[in-house]
Amino acid sequence: MTALVVGLVAFLAPHSVGILASDWRSRQITRIGERPYKLAYSAVSLVGFLLVIWGFGEARASPTLLWQAPAGARHATAALTVIAFILIAAAYVPGTRMKAALGHPMTAGVGLWALAHLLSNGRLADVILFGAFLAWSVVLFAVRRARDRDAGIVYPPGALARDGIAAIAGIVAALVFAFFLHAPLIGVRPF
Repeated sequence: MTALVVGLVAFLAPHSVGILASDWRSRQITRIGERPYKLAYSAVSLVGFLLVIWGFGEARASPTLLWQAPAGARHATAALTVIAFILIAAAYVPGTRMKAALGHPMTAGVGLWALAHLLSNGRLADVILFGAFLAWSVVLFAVRRARDRDAGIVYPPGALARDGIAAIAGIVAALVFAFFLHAPLIGVRPF
């Protein structure tokens, strides 16, 4: 479990610095340069990601059950995860109404993905993993939206056709992941 927690800190901390400690980040980039900073950021994130994978796998080998999910929870998880994939896709499709409404659809999508997985997973390692991502995304989303308001940022209104592109891309990605990648990568068949 220690590797999972250390990995989460090592992965989520660098992903939070730009928002929660932007002045420190700017000083480091000025001091060492943008490329070395990005290299260090990537290295720490990669080590954290690998520790999360290893720690989660290790914790799943001897699970501690906190609660048993109700029978329909996996269907709710699947539906919410598809929506999360759509929101993540909307972050990369320019000119969506989702981006205009949310400002940061990827952060919202990560939070929804984490919440969805908490619904159907009651083991301690699951709660730590998905709970950490949920807490991180809620805090980051709130900070980013407040920063947008303070800076007077207004996102362009977006077009329905762009939302359609994001929806199709998100649904396709969710289906590919669920049917072809989830079982071999995660060890759990969602359907």
